[in-house]
Amino acid sequence: MATEVGVSLSDAVERHVRPGDAVHVMLGHSRWTAAARELARQRWGTDPGLTLIMTSLGALGALFFRGGLVRKVVTAYSGNSFPAYAPNPIFQEGYGSGSVEVEHWSILTMAQRLEAAARGLPAVVTGSLQGSDMAGNEGFTTVDSPFGGVGLLAPLTPDVALLHAAVSDRHGNLAISEPLLEGVWGAWAARRGVVATVEAVVDDLDELGHRVRIPAHRVLAVVEAPFGAHPGGCYAPGLPVSGYGEDIPFWIDAAAAARGDFDAWAREHVLGPPDQAAYLRHLGDDRLIGLRLLSDPDSWRRDAEAHPVPVDEPISDWEVAASLGAREVQSRVAEQRADAVLAGAGVANLAAWVAVARDRAAGGSVHLTAELGLWGYTPTPADPYIFNHRVFPRTPLLADASTVLGMVVGGPGTTTIGCLGAAEVDQHGNLNSTQLGDGRVLVGSGGANDVVSRASSCVVVTLGRPRRLPAVAAYITAPGARVTSVVTDRGVLRRIDGRLQVAAVPAGPDPFGDRVRAMAASCGWDPEVAADVHELEPVTETEVLELREFDRSRQFLR
Repeated sequence: MATEVGVSLSDAVERHVRPGDAVHVMLGHSRWTAAARELARQRWGTDPGLTLIMTSLGALGALFFRGGLVRKVVTAYSGNSFPAYAPNPIFQEGYGSGSVEVEHWSILTMAQRLEAAARGLPAVVTGSLQGSDMAGNEGFTTVDSPFGGVGLLAPLTPDVALLHAAVSDRHGNLAISEPLLEGVWGAWAARRGVVATVEAVVDDLDELGHRVRIPAHRVLAVVEAPFGAHPGGCYAPGLPVSGYGEDIPFWIDAAAAARGDFDAWAREHVLGPPDQAAYLRHLGDDRLIGLRLLSDPDSWRRDAEAHPVPVDEPISDWEVAASLGAREVQSRVAEQRADAVLAGAGVANLAAWVAVARDRAAGGSVHLTAELGLWGYTPTPADPYIFNHRVFPRTPLLADASTVLGMVVGGPGTTTIGCLGAAEVDQHGNLNSTQLGDGRVLVGSGGANDVVSRASSCVVVTLGRPRRLPAVAAYITAPGARVTSVVTDRGVLRRIDGRLQVAAVPAGPDPFGDRVRAMAASCGWDPEVAADVHELEPVTETEVLELREFDRSRQFLR
C-alpha cells in the first residue's frame, strides 16, 4: 500500500489509530509529536482502550490519562522533566486507582524489546533487570544456556507508531537525525506501520541516505506539520529544514497544570486548536522565532546574561551533597582510569558535570555520556538539563540508548562510572525511583537500572535522611552490587568488605565523633563505621559556584 503523503493530520490519525491499539509514541530527541496531540484531541473522553508504549511520558503524557484514552502504559519513566525530574500527580492518581495499569521497564530493555519485535525474534538477550523488581515482569525471564545464564526479553510489538521526523520525501521515506534515544525499532516493529509528522515534504532525499531511518513501505501516512515536535525540539543538521529547541516554559506550564485544573489547561493550549496551523497561531510567532534561535549552539550566552550566577545565597544541603559527590566521582575516575561518566538526572547530573570538567581541565580524558545517545558532550552554562539541544552540534558522537546503555556502559574496553540519584538507597545500595512503600508511584527507572546493572561502579548522590536511606528499599529499581559510594550532605558511605560503611564526614564545628554519629543516624539502619573515617575538607564557595554555573535558578540545588 502506498504511503499517504500530504494527508491532513486529522485524517491520518483517524484512519490509522484504532480502538484497542497498542500505540508507540516514538521520542528520539524530540520528546513529542503532533500526531500524539491529535490522538488526544480526537479520542478525548471516548474510552478507546489504548495501550501506550512510550519510553518517557513527560508532563504531556497526562493527556492520555485525563482524556481516558489508555488502560495500560508500558514505559521507563512516568514523570515530569521540567522544571525538575519529579512525579506527576495525574500519573500517580491513574496508577494508584488502578484505572491505568503500568509495566515498568528500563530505557535499554524497552529498546531491546522493540528491537526483538523489529527483527522478528522470539527473544533478545539483556544484561539489565536481574536483581530488580522489574525482573518479575511477564516479558522477562532468565534461562540456563550452554553459554551460561542469560536474561531474555520478549518482543514488544506496537500496532501503530507515531513519530515526528525532520523531513520526508514525496514517497514517504523519513529522515531523522541522531540522537535517537530508543531508536527507530518501534517503526520497523509496528504491525501496521507509522503515522509521521514532518517539518516539510521534499521532492527527494538525494545524498541524505545516511539520515533516512525509516523507509516508505513502513509508513502509513506523512503529514507536513512545522513545529510538529513542539514542545519538544527538532535537530536537523544538514537537512533541508530548520531545527528548533525545546519549549521548556511550555513543559513547565503543563507540569504545573497537573497540580490544578489540567483539563482546562489542556483544552486551551493543546486540545482546543483544531489543526496544526491553529496550534501554531496559538503559540504565536514570537515564541516560535525564539525556539528557532535555540538551535544556535551559542544561544546559551543570552540565557547566561539574563540569569547571572547567584553568589550571595546560602549554601543548601543539596549543594553540599553535590559538591562532595563531584569530589567522589573525580576520585573514582582517577582510581579506575575511567573512559566515561554517565550523568543521571538532577543533582547527580550536576555533580558529574563538575567532576568531568575538573578532570579534563587537569589534563584527563574522561568523557560525559548520556542515555539519549551522547558521547563526549560538553554541557552549556545556564542549562541544568541533560538533553539540551544546544550541545548536539559539538558532540563528537551522537547515537542512541542502545549504544550508550548497551555498549558504553558494560561493554568491553570501556570503563564507565555512573553518577545517579534516587528517592531511596538502602543498606545494600539498591536504588528505588519507582514506588514508595505506601503504593505511590514515583517516576520509574529511566536508564538507572541499565547503568547500575552494568557500569564499572556507581556513585549515588542524595541527602542523608532516614527516609532516603532506608534499611530496605520499598521497590528495587536497580540492584546495588555496583554502588560503591553513597554521598550525602552529612557524609559518605563507601563499600568496604562488601558492605556500605560510614567512611567520611565533612569538616564542621561539632566534634568529629558527633559528626560520625550524625552520619550514621541519617541512615535508616545501623551502619558499620569504617576503621579509618576520613574528614572531608569543607565545601567551598568556589565548588558551589561551579554547580550554580549550570543551575542558575537552582531548580535542583535549592
